Amino acid sequence: MKIIIAGAGEVGFHLAKLLSYESQEITLIDINKESLGYADTHLDIKVIKGDATSISILKDSRVETSDLFIAVTAIETTNITACVLAKQLGSKRTIARISNTEFINFKDEVGFTKFGIDELISPESLAASEIQLSLKQSSFNDTYEFENGALTMAGLTLSRSASFVGKTVKDAAKIFPEIHFVPIAIQRFGSQYTIIPRGDTIFKRGDNVVFITSEGGAEELCRLTGKENTDIKNVMILGGGQIGFKTARDLSEKGFNVKILEVNKERAFDLADDLPDVLVIHSDGRNVDLLEEENISEMDAFIAVGGNSETNIMSCLVAKSKGVKKTIALVENMDYFELSHSVGIETLINKKLLAANNIFRYIRKGEVVAMTKLNNMNAELLEFEVKASSAICNKLIKNVDFPRSAIIGGVIRNGLGVIALGSFKIQEGDRVVVCSLLQSIKGVEKLFR
Repeated sequence: MKIIIAGAGEVGFHLAKLLSYESQEITLIDINKESLGYADTHLDIKVIKGDATSISILKDSRVETSDLFIAVTAIETTNITACVLAKQLGSKRTIARISNTEFINFKDEVGFTKFGIDELISPESLAASEIQLSLKQSSFNDTYEFENGALTMAGLTLSRSASFVGKTVKDAAKIFPEIHFVPIAIQRFGSQYTIIPRGDTIFKRGDNVVFITSEGGAEELCRLTGKENTDIKNVMILGGGQIGFKTARDLSEKGFNVKILEVNKERAFDLADDLPDVLVIHSDGRNVDLLEEENISEMDAFIAVGGNSETNIMSCLVAKSKGVKKTIALVENMDYFELSHSVGIETLINKKLLAANNIFRYIRKGEVVAMTKLNNMNAELLEFEVKASSAICNKLIKNVDFPRSAIIGGVIRNGLGVIALGSFKIQEGDRVVVCSLLQSIKGVEKLFR
């Protein structure tokens, strides 16, 4: 697949890196020589220095033969213009990164596809949505919803009190036959190795386990693992940037009590004007005394989305030490995901990863409706729509030649989520959620073409 990426910033470079690992033909365009130089020496891709809105630059990148054009520069207008030009010059599909979320809210009314933009993504909007989902499923450290919650991914670490620790998956299923969840991936404590669980896989204390749940499954999972799904009402947010603003606005509209800390005085006044139902405090969130003055111990959740990853992490640790049950930190360094649970931070948010997940479904073969990469695991969770021509159509799951390092987590049929076992028959129109290690994705894709 020939893919052109405009913008070698944090999102563009991350995308180029992930795609180059998959042997895609990548061209990266940017006006910054230094950013391109780093990408050129570290990745097996082609780089072009220049303005992505230049027609001559686009022609140099052979945009007319591209399967996908992704514009993710820091400038919204550049991304929109570049996508329009790329489409007119022959690119099959275009994706533009935007910061104005109104464009997403009114994309059908405006008709961006008529201009030549097939998809709009906002990493900031994706991050804000991820934060809200994490608050909704507060007992889990990693969550993702398919079809507005028909099926939900829930990740947690097994403690000694979990009912099925020491039991195999098969034995646990016999003990809890009416359970509405199924394990789809396990990472052993102290290991980076991801296991796709089978019937003889044993649950162990300290395992980081990812489950798929249907309706009611999240509550059952909490009871059986000794977790408590805390009712979140009082929220403190560190950082009044785009993510902090959108999160505060959306939460306050849903009835949450929200405080937001912003170190920039001018920005704090702007936030106070734009968010009349939010208490805006001009202060440095690293000030422990100030956090105590603002009754941080009475908060149900602390969300750190400032511009510095280390500050976000340290602020969350302070909040945790004051008794805050749910902490969420925005980080840029992917390596921090390995440390988050060991130091006590429940959820980490990464804009690069969220944007990449959103874009990757256009690269996967088969009718991929949604996908997400599992945090700190070498596995992907994909939602496929079954076509009449799909190899898996009209077959019982147990009769499908499914890769060993992949598993069906559930099926959405007519809007309802089902934990599908071996005797379940896949039909045309079903949406099937699959967890697969990276080496088996091509084998999975063949079943859904």
